[in-house]
Amino acid sequence: MYYRLNGVTQRLTGAPTSAYVPQGLKPGLPAEASPLIFASPTKLVSEVASQAEYLGANRVPALQKMFQKADGIPVHLKRGVMDKMLYRTTMGLTIGGALYCVMALYIAAQPRK
Repeated sequence: MYYRLNGVTQRLTGAPTSAYVPQGLKPGLPAEASPLIFASPTKLVSEVASQAEYLGANRVPALQKMFQKADGIPVHLKRGVMDKMLYRTTMGLTIGGALYCVMALYIAAQPRK
């Protein structure tokens, strides 16, 4: 048996099999395809290549050599002083935050007088 939602009472009621239309599927949709809304003209490969010149030189091979070098330095510190400063700042804030949490828990655990 099929059921459908009654629009007046907002309850499920019995429905004949001919009235079964799953929600979202409507039998009377047009057969032709709808036009593309955001259609843009196709660009040729030569046009795309001429527009990509402003990107500059490809630095990926140089960075790959630097990061893949086996010199014992962790990957997150290989770019020098700025990486070391960011790492140390992050570690300092992490340790400081952990200490602050422990202090807050200690204060919260003390009974009020």
